[in-house]
Amino acid sequence: MSVSTSEPSPAPSLFSPVSLGRMALANRIVMAPLTRVRAGSSGIPGDLMAEYYRQRASVGMIITEGTFPDHASQGWVGGPGIATDEQAAGWQKVFEAVHAEGGRIVMQIQHAGRATHPDINGGRRILAPSAIAIDANTPFTEKGERPFAVPEAMTTAETREALEGFVAAARRAVEAGADGVELHGANGYLLHQFLYPGANQRTDEYGGSPENRARFVVEVVTAVAKAVGAERVGLRISPGMTSEILRQGVSENDRDDVLATYGALVDQLRPLGLAYLSVLHGKPGGELVQELRQRFGGKLIVNSAFLWHTTREEAMQRIEAGHADAVVVGRALIANPDLVERWKGGHPENELRPELFYTQGAEGYTDYPFLQTA
Repeated sequence: MSVSTSEPSPAPSLFSPVSLGRMALANRIVMAPLTRVRAGSSGIPGDLMAEYYRQRASVGMIITEGTFPDHASQGWVGGPGIATDEQAAGWQKVFEAVHAEGGRIVMQIQHAGRATHPDINGGRRILAPSAIAIDANTPFTEKGERPFAVPEAMTTAETREALEGFVAAARRAVEAGADGVELHGANGYLLHQFLYPGANQRTDEYGGSPENRARFVVEVVTAVAKAVGAERVGLRISPGMTSEILRQGVSENDRDDVLATYGALVDQLRPLGLAYLSVLHGKPGGELVQELRQRFGGKLIVNSAFLWHTTREEAMQRIEAGHADAVVVGRALIANPDLVERWKGGHPENELRPELFYTQGAEGYTDYPFLQTA
């Protein structure tokens, strides 16, 4: 009888390749969806946005900032859309710029639901699961800060229209050249609003039990997967999000309900074979996230930082400990377009300029320096 003398496979590193669905990533650093409000009043990505994303194409995968599928769902001034042919053409330039550098890029599709204002979405109707306003903060509009409005509870027909809007946006993104799409089911936006009992007090098939509250998200993800291919689709969730770290009025403090709701969600998503599940949570290696990962049965990417800075050491530890297949990084990539090179070589990082996060123009956007090369 022969005895195998082969060595066990080494644990993956942050800089090793990985595949998410049909997307082959050169490393396991994923750029977070970062709001930067550089799309102007038209919501059309321009040359400046194309340069910003191009500079960061060395990461394994870029997830674009949240992009609205229709004008009524726009969540902030200056955000980009994928609702028109002109917006799609702008995104095509972004995708081409990233691909020219050998990068991968997926579009995050985000419907704000109740987390918008008539002074942001052009005076259009605000729809949400239930007629419950956000009272946690005030959004910034073109007319200054305003309190959130009480939304209209969506009819069953309007839930179907919203679903079709997600599908149309996903098709438009992929046709424009995106490698895939990520559906935003986190951070208090529309899909999350259906999951969260504080925003969803419906009595129909979309409200009440955890299974019912997960139903709309499952239907949207399933429809988008059917339209563009499950291997191109990811979903972002933030189970257990609380008002202390989120401005959209979500306080998921009931641990049993959180597990029941998100467990029901991932159980139903498992058969689809999605490209990945993205989880925003303070303890990616904890019981909740790892149980959801097991029940999802596919690739997991994690972001443990929301109000703080993900460090090189933390990102490396997440992969080496087997907590996830890739790590989502935000602020470090704002300040360091060549972050992969810096982290791989242990080089110092640029100083972040938060006061320029939400301004206009290149300053604090595309002018962060690269490493000096000999």
